[in-house]
Amino acid sequence: QVQLVESGGGLVQPGGSLRLSCAASGVIGSINVMGWYRQALGKQRELVAEITQRGAPDYADSVQPRLTISSDNANNTVYLQMRRLKHEETAVYYCNADILDGPIGYDYWGQGTQVTVSS
Repeated sequence: QVQLVESGGGLVQPGGSLRLSCAASGVIGSINVMGWYRQALGKQRELVAEITQRGAPDYADSVQPRLTISSDNANNTVYLQMRRLKHEETAVYYCNADILDGPIGYDYWGQGTQVTVSS
């Protein structure tokens, strides 16, 4: 059974930095894409950044160039380095993985990690 476990969330002051990690376990097939989404209170979940198995990143316009996504394919882990964080980026951050089992892709989500940007 695939599990995604996030870590690294917490409280940070505006302008500060955090690094989120997400490790996938129980993967039988191949990971196609891993990424980070966030959901603020009362808002819809939105894509923050994602990265393909070949290392090609994609970002929401609002986060470039302050946030950087990277991956460690050997360990099925994805990272999100966040810099110069803003108050409005307070949200639960979710890890997502699209994992291929043959020709079929399956979507998996982590439990989420809270990021609070506040002074």
